[in-house]
Amino acid sequence: MTDKKILYVEDDLSLIEGLKFTLEKNGFTVDNARTVKEAYRYFPADRYGLLLLDVTLPDGTGYDICREARKDSSVPIIFLTASDEEISIVKGLDMGGDDYITKPFRLGEVLSRINALLRRSGQFQKRDAILESNGIRIDSLRRLAWKGETELALTLVEYKLLCLFLENPDRVLSRELILDRLWDGNGNYVDDNTLSVYIRRLRRKIEDDPGSPTMLLTEIGVGYQWKRANNFVGE
Repeated sequence: MTDKKILYVEDDLSLIEGLKFTLEKNGFTVDNARTVKEAYRYFPADRYGLLLLDVTLPDGTGYDICREARKDSSVPIIFLTASDEEISIVKGLDMGGDDYITKPFRLGEVLSRINALLRRSGQFQKRDAILESNGIRIDSLRRLAWKGETELALTLVEYKLLCLFLENPDRVLSRELILDRLWDGNGNYVDDNTLSVYIRRLRRKIEDDPGSPTMLLTEIGVGYQWKRANNFVGE
């Protein structure tokens, strides 16, 4: 099964042996590449259920591999890196990564995060084909979104956030719920500030006045709400 097959890109032999053993012991098939060039030999990316990418590699970065994979694949991607700075996390997620684990890590933690991401990815694929609210329309089969007649240039995380809000109109979604749906585990792994960054970015793309939003509202101390307007047909 494709969803049990992982491409693991890492050049540290001490990490490769332990993580590869753990994954295979839990039913996964693992291909290991140690460079960007070698990783491309295993493409297309959709041969795999998940890509596990170290950021720092001898001939480039995991970001390079992610960028190439996202040209024609929505395969789940997890970055492994020694850097936990917010700018690095945002960069990885902006490029289309789904999760981010900092080193050193426990093998059980990585396994848990992989299983959680694969479950969420499966649920994500089952959503309604067309979502529409407040003049915003999403075609989930093509992963495209529009504001009126204008196509929106959304990163993968922005797109997932927008889908989550349109699926839950007029409902206050806690920050913990959003983090759990899009990443993993009630904010334990993704900095809460990172979510705020994505909310601001999404507002700049969908709101007429991002400084005074009318659709994507903040519920102070709780989370966010997608507020449906009454003047759109079909609302």
